[in-house]
Amino acid sequence: MTTERHDVPPGPGGGRSLGRSRRIRRTIAWLDERLGFTALLPLMRKKEVPIHRHTFWYYLGGMALFLFGLQVATGILLLFYYRPSAEGAYESIQFLMAEVKFGWLIRSIHSWGANLMVLMAFIHMFSVMLLKAYRSPREITWMSGVALLGLSMGMGFTGYLLPWNELAFFATRVGSEIPGVFPVVGDFIRNILRGGEDVSGATLTRFYALHVSVLPALVFMFVGLHVLLVQKHGMSVPPDVEAEGGPKGSMKFVPNFLVRDLMGWLVALAILAAMAAFVPAHLGVKADPFAPAPAGIKPEWYFMFMFQTLKVLPAEILGVEGELLGVAAFSVLGVVLLLVPFLDRPRPGAKPSKLWTYLTYAALAFILGMTYWGYTANAMN
Repeated sequence: MTTERHDVPPGPGGGRSLGRSRRIRRTIAWLDERLGFTALLPLMRKKEVPIHRHTFWYYLGGMALFLFGLQVATGILLLFYYRPSAEGAYESIQFLMAEVKFGWLIRSIHSWGANLMVLMAFIHMFSVMLLKAYRSPREITWMSGVALLGLSMGMGFTGYLLPWNELAFFATRVGSEIPGVFPVVGDFIRNILRGGEDVSGATLTRFYALHVSVLPALVFMFVGLHVLLVQKHGMSVPPDVEAEGGPKGSMKFVPNFLVRDLMGWLVALAILAAMAAFVPAHLGVKADPFAPAPAGIKPEWYFMFMFQTLKVLPAEILGVEGELLGVAAFSVLGVVLLLVPFLDRPRPGAKPSKLWTYLTYAALAFILGMTYWGYTANAMN
Protein backbone atom coordinates (compact mmCIF):
# COMPACT_ATOMS: atom_id res chain seq x y z
CA MET A 1 0.00 0.00 0.00
CA THR A 2 1.31 3.48 -0.88
CA THR A 3 0.69 6.76 0.87
CA GLU A 4 0.65 10.17 -0.74
CA ARG A 5 3.15 12.76 0.45
CA HIS A 6 1.71 16.31 0.61
CA ASP A 7 4.71 17.86 2.25
CA VAL A 8 7.08 17.33 -0.65
CA PRO A 9 8.28 20.74 -1.88
CA PRO A 10 7.79 21.44 -5.56
CA GLY A 11 10.68 21.08 -7.93
CA PRO A 12 12.82 24.05 -9.02
CA GLY A 13 10.62 24.87 -12.02
CA GLY A 14 7.38 24.43 -10.09
CA GLY A 15 8.56 26.72 -7.32
CA ARG A 16 9.35 29.51 -9.74
CA SER A 17 5.95 29.13 -11.45
CA LEU A 18 4.14 29.15 -8.12
CA GLY A 19 6.00 32.26 -6.99
CA ARG A 20 5.35 34.00 -10.27
CA SER A 21 1.61 33.27 -10.14
CA ARG A 22 1.45 34.58 -6.57
CA ARG A 23 3.18 37.80 -7.62
CA ILE A 24 0.76 38.21 -10.52
CA ARG A 25 -2.24 37.68 -8.22
CA ARG A 26 -0.87 40.16 -5.70
CA THR A 27 -0.27 42.71 -8.47
CA ILE A 28 -3.82 42.27 -9.82
CA ALA A 29 -5.24 42.56 -6.29
CA TRP A 30 -3.16 45.72 -5.68
CA LEU A 31 -4.41 47.33 -8.91
CA ASP A 32 -8.01 46.27 -8.30
CA GLU A 33 -7.95 47.78 -4.82
CA ARG A 34 -7.01 51.14 -6.33
CA LEU A 35 -8.83 51.05 -9.70
CA GLY A 36 -11.78 48.75 -9.01
CA PHE A 37 -11.82 47.33 -12.53
CA THR A 38 -13.24 43.95 -11.45
CA ALA A 39 -16.46 45.76 -10.53
CA LEU A 40 -17.05 46.10 -14.30
CA LEU A 41 -17.00 42.32 -14.86
CA PRO A 42 -20.57 41.70 -13.59
CA LEU A 43 -21.81 44.50 -15.88
CA MET A 44 -20.02 42.97 -18.86
CA ARG A 45 -21.41 39.51 -18.08
CA LYS A 46 -24.91 40.92 -17.69
CA LYS A 47 -24.92 42.76 -21.04
CA GLU A 48 -26.68 40.90 -23.85
CA VAL A 49 -27.06 41.50 -27.59
CA PRO A 50 -30.34 40.70 -29.39
CA ILE A 51 -30.18 38.09 -32.15
CA HIS A 52 -32.11 38.74 -35.36
CA ARG A 53 -31.48 39.01 -39.10
CA HIS A 54 -29.92 42.50 -38.76
CA THR A 55 -27.43 41.57 -36.03
CA PHE A 56 -24.60 41.74 -38.57
CA TRP A 57 -24.80 45.55 -38.67
CA TYR A 58 -23.95 45.73 -34.96
CA TYR A 59 -20.32 44.86 -35.72
CA LEU A 60 -19.58 47.90 -37.91
CA GLY A 61 -19.23 50.35 -35.02
CA GLY A 62 -16.59 48.14 -33.41
CA MET A 63 -14.71 47.89 -36.69
CA ALA A 64 -14.66 51.68 -37.03
CA LEU A 65 -13.36 51.95 -33.45
CA PHE A 66 -10.65 49.37 -34.16
CA LEU A 67 -9.53 51.25 -37.27
CA PHE A 68 -9.36 54.48 -35.26
CA GLY A 69 -7.09 52.70 -32.77
CA LEU A 70 -4.82 51.66 -35.66
CA GLN A 71 -4.75 55.27 -36.85
CA VAL A 72 -3.58 56.40 -33.42
CA ALA A 73 -0.90 53.70 -33.26
CA THR A 74 0.50 54.27 -36.77
CA GLY A 75 0.18 58.05 -36.38
CA ILE A 76 2.38 57.98 -33.27
CA LEU A 77 5.01 56.01 -35.20
CA LEU A 78 4.92 58.53 -38.05
CA LEU A 79 5.39 61.42 -35.61
CA PHE A 80 8.88 60.16 -34.77
CA TYR A 81 10.05 61.15 -38.26
CA TYR A 82 7.64 63.82 -39.50
CA ARG A 83 8.72 67.49 -39.59
CA PRO A 84 5.73 69.89 -39.79
CA SER A 85 7.17 72.61 -42.00
CA ALA A 86 6.98 73.50 -45.68
CA GLU A 87 10.74 73.03 -45.90
CA GLY A 88 10.92 69.60 -44.23
CA ALA A 89 7.54 67.82 -44.43
CA TYR A 90 7.97 66.27 -47.87
CA GLU A 91 11.61 65.30 -47.26
CA SER A 92 10.81 63.72 -43.88
CA ILE A 93 8.19 61.44 -45.44
CA GLN A 94 10.52 60.69 -48.34
CA PHE A 95 13.18 59.62 -45.83
CA LEU A 96 10.62 57.58 -43.88
CA MET A 97 9.53 55.67 -46.97
CA ALA A 98 12.99 55.12 -48.44
CA GLU A 99 15.32 54.71 -45.44
CA VAL A 100 13.29 53.65 -42.38
CA LYS A 101 12.68 49.93 -42.15
CA PHE A 102 8.99 49.25 -42.91
CA GLY A 103 8.37 53.00 -42.94
CA TRP A 104 6.55 52.73 -46.29
CA LEU A 105 4.27 50.07 -44.80
CA ILE A 106 3.40 52.12 -41.71
CA ARG A 107 2.53 55.13 -43.89
CA SER A 108 0.45 52.98 -46.24
CA ILE A 109 -1.46 51.46 -43.31
CA HIS A 110 -2.10 54.95 -41.94
CA SER A 111 -3.23 56.26 -45.33
CA TRP A 112 -5.51 53.35 -46.21
CA GLY A 113 -6.69 53.03 -42.61
CA ALA A 114 -8.04 56.58 -42.73
CA ASN A 115 -10.11 55.72 -45.80
CA LEU A 116 -11.43 52.48 -44.31
CA MET A 117 -12.27 54.18 -41.02
CA VAL A 118 -14.37 56.84 -42.75
CA LEU A 119 -15.99 54.17 -44.96
CA MET A 120 -16.94 52.11 -41.88
CA ALA A 121 -18.30 55.24 -40.19
CA PHE A 122 -20.45 56.05 -43.25
CA ILE A 123 -21.80 52.49 -43.53
CA HIS A 124 -22.45 52.40 -39.78
CA MET A 125 -24.36 55.70 -39.98
CA PHE A 126 -26.57 54.53 -42.85
CA SER A 127 -27.24 51.19 -41.15
CA VAL A 128 -28.31 53.04 -37.98
CA MET A 129 -30.56 55.26 -40.11
CA LEU A 130 -32.22 52.31 -41.86
CA LEU A 131 -32.63 50.31 -38.64
CA LYS A 132 -33.94 53.43 -36.85
CA ALA A 133 -31.53 52.80 -33.99
CA TYR A 134 -31.63 56.50 -33.13
CA ARG A 135 -35.07 56.26 -31.50
CA SER A 136 -35.66 57.22 -27.86
CA PRO A 137 -33.71 56.97 -25.58
CA ARG A 138 -30.76 56.89 -28.01
CA GLU A 139 -30.93 60.45 -29.35
CA ILE A 140 -27.64 61.55 -27.79
CA THR A 141 -25.98 58.30 -28.92
CA TRP A 142 -26.92 59.22 -32.51
CA MET A 143 -25.75 62.84 -32.14
CA SER A 144 -22.37 61.74 -30.75
CA GLY A 145 -22.03 59.33 -33.69
CA VAL A 146 -22.75 62.09 -36.22
CA ALA A 147 -20.15 64.25 -34.46
CA LEU A 148 -17.63 61.40 -34.75
CA LEU A 149 -18.30 61.08 -38.49
CA GLY A 150 -17.72 64.82 -38.94
CA LEU A 151 -14.53 64.69 -36.87
CA SER A 152 -13.28 61.69 -38.89
CA MET A 153 -13.79 63.63 -42.12
CA GLY A 154 -12.05 66.63 -40.53
CA MET A 155 -9.06 64.46 -39.63
CA GLY A 156 -8.97 63.21 -43.22
CA PHE A 157 -9.04 66.76 -44.57
CA THR A 158 -6.30 68.06 -42.25
CA GLY A 159 -4.12 64.99 -42.75
CA TYR A 160 -4.33 65.20 -46.54
CA LEU A 161 -2.05 68.27 -46.65
CA LEU A 162 0.66 66.95 -44.32
CA PRO A 163 2.78 65.16 -46.99
CA TRP A 164 3.07 68.58 -48.69
CA ASN A 165 2.88 67.09 -52.16
CA GLU A 166 1.45 68.74 -55.26
CA LEU A 167 -1.94 67.02 -55.27
CA ALA A 168 -2.59 67.65 -51.57
CA PHE A 169 -1.50 71.28 -51.77
CA PHE A 170 -3.84 72.28 -54.61
CA ALA A 171 -6.72 70.14 -53.31
CA THR A 172 -6.40 71.91 -49.94
CA ARG A 173 -6.33 75.28 -51.69
CA VAL A 174 -9.62 74.42 -53.41
CA GLY A 175 -11.19 72.96 -50.27
CA SER A 176 -10.16 75.79 -47.96
CA GLU A 177 -11.55 78.32 -50.45
CA ILE A 178 -15.12 77.08 -49.86
CA PRO A 179 -15.76 78.92 -46.55
CA GLY A 180 -14.92 82.16 -48.37
CA VAL A 181 -18.24 82.06 -50.23
CA PHE A 182 -20.14 83.07 -47.08
CA PRO A 183 -20.78 86.82 -46.93
CA VAL A 184 -19.23 88.93 -44.15
CA VAL A 185 -17.52 86.09 -42.22
CA GLY A 186 -16.33 83.94 -45.14
CA ASP A 187 -12.95 85.59 -45.70
CA PHE A 188 -12.29 85.64 -41.96
CA ILE A 189 -12.98 81.90 -41.60
CA ARG A 190 -10.87 81.06 -44.64
CA ASN A 191 -7.91 83.12 -43.39
CA ILE A 192 -8.14 81.60 -39.91
CA LEU A 193 -8.12 78.14 -41.46
CA ARG A 194 -5.19 78.89 -43.75
CA GLY A 195 -3.22 81.13 -41.40
CA GLY A 196 -3.11 83.78 -44.12
CA GLU A 197 -4.44 84.71 -47.53
CA ASP A 198 -3.23 81.53 -49.24
CA VAL A 199 -2.15 77.98 -48.41
CA SER A 200 1.39 78.15 -47.04
CA GLY A 201 3.68 76.76 -44.38
CA ALA A 202 1.44 78.40 -41.79
CA THR A 203 -1.47 76.33 -43.12
CA LEU A 204 0.61 73.18 -42.77
CA THR A 205 1.46 73.83 -39.12
CA ARG A 206 -2.19 74.66 -38.34
CA PHE A 207 -3.43 71.52 -40.02
CA TYR A 208 -0.73 69.53 -38.20
CA ALA A 209 -1.88 70.88 -34.83
CA LEU A 210 -5.50 70.10 -35.66
CA HIS A 211 -4.68 66.64 -36.99
CA VAL A 212 -2.50 65.36 -34.14
CA SER A 213 -3.89 67.27 -31.17
CA VAL A 214 -7.24 69.07 -31.35
CA LEU A 215 -9.28 66.64 -33.46
CA PRO A 216 -7.98 63.43 -31.79
CA ALA A 217 -8.77 64.91 -28.36
CA LEU A 218 -12.33 65.62 -29.51
CA VAL A 219 -12.61 62.15 -31.05
CA PHE A 220 -11.50 60.49 -27.79
CA MET A 221 -14.07 62.54 -25.88
CA PHE A 222 -16.95 61.65 -28.22
CA VAL A 223 -15.86 58.00 -28.51
CA GLY A 224 -15.96 57.73 -24.71
CA LEU A 225 -19.44 59.27 -24.63
CA HIS A 226 -20.66 57.13 -27.53
CA VAL A 227 -19.40 53.84 -26.07
CA LEU A 228 -20.75 54.74 -22.62
CA LEU A 229 -24.21 55.43 -24.06
CA VAL A 230 -24.17 52.22 -26.12
CA GLN A 231 -23.34 50.27 -22.96
CA LYS A 232 -26.05 52.08 -21.02
CA HIS A 233 -28.90 51.69 -23.50
CA GLY A 234 -27.81 48.47 -25.20
CA MET A 235 -28.38 47.49 -28.82
CA SER A 236 -31.56 48.76 -30.46
CA VAL A 237 -34.06 46.33 -31.98
CA PRO A 238 -35.32 47.44 -35.45
CA PRO A 239 -39.05 48.27 -35.77
CA ASP A 240 -39.71 45.47 -38.28
CA VAL A 241 -38.22 42.92 -35.87
CA GLU A 242 -40.34 44.34 -33.06
CA ALA A 243 -43.43 44.02 -35.27
CA GLU A 244 -42.65 40.34 -35.81
CA GLY A 245 -42.68 39.70 -32.07
CA GLY A 246 -39.14 40.69 -31.16
CA PRO A 247 -35.72 39.05 -31.62
CA LYS A 248 -35.24 35.28 -31.63
CA GLY A 249 -33.12 35.49 -28.52
CA SER A 250 -29.94 37.10 -27.26
CA MET A 251 -26.26 36.36 -26.80
CA LYS A 252 -23.91 37.37 -24.02
CA PHE A 253 -21.72 40.35 -24.89
CA VAL A 254 -18.81 38.61 -23.16
CA PRO A 255 -17.58 36.33 -24.62
CA ASN A 256 -20.01 35.53 -27.49
CA PHE A 257 -20.46 38.92 -29.16
CA LEU A 258 -16.97 40.11 -28.26
CA VAL A 259 -15.35 37.11 -30.00
CA ARG A 260 -17.40 37.79 -33.13
CA ASP A 261 -16.45 41.46 -32.89
CA LEU A 262 -12.78 40.46 -32.74
CA MET A 263 -13.26 38.40 -35.90
CA GLY A 264 -14.56 41.55 -37.60
CA TRP A 265 -11.47 43.40 -36.45
CA LEU A 266 -9.27 40.67 -37.95
CA VAL A 267 -11.13 40.93 -41.26
CA ALA A 268 -10.63 44.70 -41.27
CA LEU A 269 -6.94 44.22 -40.44
CA ALA A 270 -6.50 41.65 -43.24
CA ILE A 271 -8.12 43.97 -45.81
CA LEU A 272 -6.03 46.90 -44.61
CA ALA A 273 -2.78 44.91 -44.67
CA ALA A 274 -3.48 43.66 -48.20
CA MET A 275 -4.22 47.17 -49.48
CA ALA A 276 -1.13 48.62 -47.77
CA ALA A 277 1.15 45.89 -49.11
CA PHE A 278 -0.15 45.60 -52.68
CA VAL A 279 -1.25 49.21 -53.30
CA PRO A 280 1.16 51.27 -51.19
CA ALA A 281 0.60 54.99 -50.71
CA HIS A 282 2.62 57.15 -53.12
CA LEU A 283 4.24 60.44 -52.21
CA GLY A 284 4.11 62.17 -55.57
CA VAL A 285 5.86 65.46 -56.39
CA LYS A 286 6.70 68.10 -53.80
CA ALA A 287 4.30 71.04 -53.72
CA ASP A 288 5.35 74.23 -55.50
CA PRO A 289 3.05 77.14 -54.52
CA PHE A 290 4.15 79.08 -57.61
CA ALA A 291 3.42 76.28 -60.11
CA PRO A 292 0.08 76.09 -61.94
CA ALA A 293 -2.46 73.62 -60.56
CA PRO A 294 -2.14 70.23 -62.28
CA ALA A 295 -5.09 68.76 -64.15
CA GLY A 296 -7.44 66.40 -62.34
CA ILE A 297 -7.29 67.96 -58.87
CA LYS A 298 -9.85 66.23 -56.69
CA PRO A 299 -10.55 65.81 -52.97
CA GLU A 300 -10.65 62.58 -51.02
CA TRP A 301 -13.51 60.29 -52.07
CA TYR A 302 -15.68 61.13 -49.04
CA PHE A 303 -15.76 64.79 -50.10
CA MET A 304 -16.28 64.06 -53.79
CA PHE A 305 -20.10 64.19 -53.74
CA MET A 306 -20.02 67.71 -52.25
CA PHE A 307 -17.21 68.82 -54.57
CA GLN A 308 -19.04 67.57 -57.67
CA THR A 309 -22.34 69.10 -56.56
CA LEU A 310 -20.75 72.54 -56.14
CA LYS A 311 -18.97 72.09 -59.46
CA VAL A 312 -22.15 71.46 -61.48
CA LEU A 313 -24.31 74.13 -59.85
CA PRO A 314 -25.02 77.18 -62.06
CA ALA A 315 -23.01 80.31 -61.34
CA GLU A 316 -26.22 82.05 -60.23
CA ILE A 317 -29.56 80.71 -58.94
CA LEU A 318 -32.38 83.25 -58.52
CA GLY A 319 -29.85 86.04 -58.22
CA VAL A 320 -27.80 84.24 -55.55
CA GLU A 321 -24.34 82.76 -56.11
CA GLY A 322 -24.76 79.05 -56.84
CA GLU A 323 -21.78 77.93 -54.78
CA LEU A 324 -23.06 79.87 -51.75
CA LEU A 325 -26.45 78.15 -52.03
CA GLY A 326 -24.75 74.77 -52.33
CA VAL A 327 -22.57 75.27 -49.24
CA ALA A 328 -25.56 76.63 -47.29
CA ALA A 329 -27.65 73.62 -48.34
CA PHE A 330 -25.00 71.14 -47.19
CA SER A 331 -24.72 73.02 -43.88
CA VAL A 332 -28.48 72.81 -43.34
CA LEU A 333 -28.49 69.11 -44.25
CA GLY A 334 -25.75 68.53 -41.68
CA VAL A 335 -27.93 70.09 -38.98
CA VAL A 336 -30.93 68.02 -40.17
CA LEU A 337 -28.81 64.86 -39.97
CA LEU A 338 -27.87 65.73 -36.40
CA LEU A 339 -31.53 66.26 -35.44
CA VAL A 340 -32.99 63.15 -37.14
CA PRO A 341 -34.06 61.51 -33.82
CA PHE A 342 -36.19 64.56 -33.02
CA LEU A 343 -37.61 64.91 -36.54
CA ASP A 344 -38.55 61.22 -36.96
CA ARG A 345 -40.94 60.86 -34.03
CA PRO A 346 -44.22 59.08 -34.85
CA ARG A 347 -47.32 59.94 -32.87
CA PRO A 348 -48.11 57.61 -29.93
CA GLY A 349 -49.81 54.47 -31.23
CA ALA A 350 -48.96 55.22 -34.87
CA LYS A 351 -46.78 53.00 -37.04
CA PRO A 352 -43.19 54.16 -37.67
CA SER A 353 -43.03 56.43 -40.71
CA LYS A 354 -41.27 55.22 -43.87
CA LEU A 355 -40.42 58.79 -44.91
CA TRP A 356 -36.98 58.82 -43.32
CA THR A 357 -36.21 55.39 -44.74
CA TYR A 358 -36.94 56.71 -48.25
CA LEU A 359 -34.92 59.85 -47.54
CA THR A 360 -31.99 57.69 -46.40
CA TYR A 361 -32.07 55.67 -49.63
CA ALA A 362 -32.30 58.91 -51.62
CA ALA A 363 -29.30 60.39 -49.78
CA LEU A 364 -27.29 57.21 -50.34
CA ALA A 365 -28.15 57.19 -54.05
CA PHE A 366 -27.21 60.88 -54.33
CA ILE A 367 -23.85 60.40 -52.62
CA LEU A 368 -22.95 57.35 -54.72
CA GLY A 369 -24.17 58.96 -57.95
CA MET A 370 -22.33 62.26 -57.45
CA THR A 371 -19.15 60.46 -56.35
CA TYR A 372 -19.24 58.27 -59.48
CA TRP A 373 -19.92 61.31 -61.66
CA GLY A 374 -17.07 63.21 -60.03
CA TYR A 375 -14.52 60.49 -60.69
CA THR A 376 -15.65 59.76 -64.23
CA ALA A 377 -15.71 63.47 -65.07
CA ASN A 378 -12.16 63.85 -63.70
CA ALA A 379 -11.03 60.79 -65.66
CA MET A 380 -12.38 62.23 -68.92
CA ASN A 381 -10.73 65.57 -68.24
